[in-house]
Amino acid sequence: MSISALLTDVPHPGAFIKDEIEARGWLQRDLAYILGVKEQAINPILSGKRGVSPDMAQALSKAFDISAEYFLNLQKAYELSTAKAADPSIERRAFLQSTYPIREMIKRNWLEETADISLLEAQVMRFFGTNSLDQVPCLDHNSKKSDYSETTPLQLAWLFRVKQIATELVVPAYSESKLKVAISEMVRLMVDPEEVRHIPRILNECGVRFVIVETLPKANIDGVCFWPNAKSPVVGMTCRHDRIDNFWFVLRHELEHLLNKDGQKEGLSFKMVDMDLDLQHDDLPKEELRANQEAAEFCADQSALQSFIDRKYPYMSERDTLGLARRIQRHPGIVVGQLQRKMGKYDWMTKHKVKIRQFLLGGVAVDGWGTPAPVNL
Repeated sequence: MSISALLTDVPHPGAFIKDEIEARGWLQRDLAYILGVKEQAINPILSGKRGVSPDMAQALSKAFDISAEYFLNLQKAYELSTAKAADPSIERRAFLQSTYPIREMIKRNWLEETADISLLEAQVMRFFGTNSLDQVPCLDHNSKKSDYSETTPLQLAWLFRVKQIATELVVPAYSESKLKVAISEMVRLMVDPEEVRHIPRILNECGVRFVIVETLPKANIDGVCFWPNAKSPVVGMTCRHDRIDNFWFVLRHELEHLLNKDGQKEGLSFKMVDMDLDLQHDDLPKEELRANQEAAEFCADQSALQSFIDRKYPYMSERDTLGLARRIQRHPGIVVGQLQRKMGKYDWMTKHKVKIRQFLLGGVAVDGWGTPAPVNL
C-alpha cells in the first residue's frame, strides 16, 4: 500500500490522547490538572480543533511517559493527510528541469513561459523536433542520468538551438572549392578586429550556414560543425571568450572539421560539440588534433613563432612581439594568443587580445546577449 493511501484516513492526535486518558481511567479534567492547565486549554485538542504544538508534545510526553516525537509525528501525519493535494504538474516540471535548463531556455526565449505543463512539454518536443517526450534526447534516459557528463544536456540544448537558426538561413549550395578559396583570403581580415564582421557573409556565399549562439551557463562550449545533410553544413560558435585570438582559432578549427567532412555520416550529435578549445589536451581524437593543428597554423606561422621563442625567450619584449605580428600580418592579439599556448603563459600581454563580439552582434544568425534570433517555431 502506498504512503498516500495510508494517509487518506489519519485521525487527529486528539483521538489518541483520548484513548490514553481512558486507558488510565482519567477524566479530561484530570489530564488538565496533571498538565497544569485549564480544562478549556485541552478541549480544542481533544475535539480535533487545535493541533499539538511542540510545547504540548513535551508536556504530554511527561504525562503519559511517551516520547514527544510520537505526538509530533501524529500531528504531522494528520496534517499531511488533510493537506491539499499537490499539483501533478510540479513533478512533470521537475522532470524537465532536472535534465534541461528549462528556466534558462525560457529566459533566452527558446521556450515561451507558461503555467500549462502540457504546453511546456509540447514546446520541448517541438524544440527537439520530436512528437514524443520519450524521443527527446536525454529525457528518455533520465533514470540513467549518471551515465552522461554534467554538460551533455546543456550541449544538446545549445546544439538544437543552433540547428533551429541554421535551418531558417537561406544559402546557396555548399561549395568546398569556394570555401577553400575563402579560407585563404580570410588572412587579410586578421589584422583589424572589425573585419570579423565579414565572416557571416563570406561563409554564407560558400553555402555554409554560420550561426552564433551564446553558450549556456557552465556549458563551456566553443563551437560545432555538423551536417544536417550532405549539401548544407552548419558551423556554430559561441564567442564566449570574446577575444580575437579565440574567435579565429575556433572558426578555423570548425572549418577544418567541415573540410574533412568530420561527422557527416553521424548526423546531429553532442559529440561534435567542441569545448574548452583554449586548453591543451594530449589525448584528443585524431580529428580534433588535426583541427587544432590547422587552426594554430592558420592563426600564425608556427615555425615563425617557434623561431621567435628560440631567439627571444625569456626576454620577449612587447616591441619585438608587435614587430613579429607586423611581419606575419596578424593582429597582435592573435600572435599573443598563439605564443601563450606555446609557452603555457596565459597572463602574458593579455591586453592585446581585444574583443570582437561587438562586430558580430545584430546579425540574423546571432542569438543571445539579450537578443534572441528571429526563429519561427
